[in-house]
Amino acid sequence: MLSAGLLVMSAPFLWMALSAFKTNAELGASPPVWIPTEWTLSHFSELLDKLNLPLYFMNSVIVAVLVTVCNLVFCSMLGYALAKLKFTGRDKVFALVLGALMVPGNLMLLPLFVLMSKLHLIDTYAGLVLPFAAGAFGVFLMRQFMQSIPDELLEAARMDGAREWYIFWRIVMPLVKPALATLSIITFLGSWNNFVWPLIATNDPDKYTLPVALATFATDPNQSAGSNGMLMAGSLLVVLPVLLLFAVLQRHFTQGVATAGLK
Repeated sequence: MLSAGLLVMSAPFLWMALSAFKTNAELGASPPVWIPTEWTLSHFSELLDKLNLPLYFMNSVIVAVLVTVCNLVFCSMLGYALAKLKFTGRDKVFALVLGALMVPGNLMLLPLFVLMSKLHLIDTYAGLVLPFAAGAFGVFLMRQFMQSIPDELLEAARMDGAREWYIFWRIVMPLVKPALATLSIITFLGSWNNFVWPLIATNDPDKYTLPVALATFATDPNQSAGSNGMLMAGSLLVVLPVLLLFAVLQRHFTQGVATAGLK
């Protein structure tokens, strides 16, 4: 049963990956051809000729990496404060974080656009990164992990003269590596695949991310005629970085998810 479910879930990805290497004749064949008989890289070369893929790819990398780094830093700091520091209004702040988890993301698009416009950040990397620099889910995740760290360990460090900044960076952060890996993958994946906000916040084609560039290409009849193979090739290029990131951090991600289930 598990194997059947895995096959059903992976079938669309396998079709996309294999179709990127098929000839146009095989793409339009009936019945469909699953495995190419003539492997070709022509769709990738044609896509490179029609789109500035290195630019769009680099835009996506810059935005996704900056969003991920910002989330790791800011969510960890706030999660630590909510888990281990005592201050007035701590429970109310955590309640606001939980409330933010219940707000649909699309509901915030219009206010974010107005705010970014007034700050003159439309068509800038800052305008693509700042709205997602810290997420409520990341704060919640880091708080839950940091609550499992024994208070006695932190108190011993304080008695030895360690300051909170030192405790946070040198003691707490190394202990929550599984959570950091989990948050890295989830945040990078969400930012890399984000389509709606980059579409709204960019008018300059030089600031397009890869998903926006491919969608714009697909909806342009002058460019995309007979381009199913190129779209499959472009979609494969979008997916590969995420697969590589997951492969590198898989052990930490699995450990983080398993540990989160025990909180």
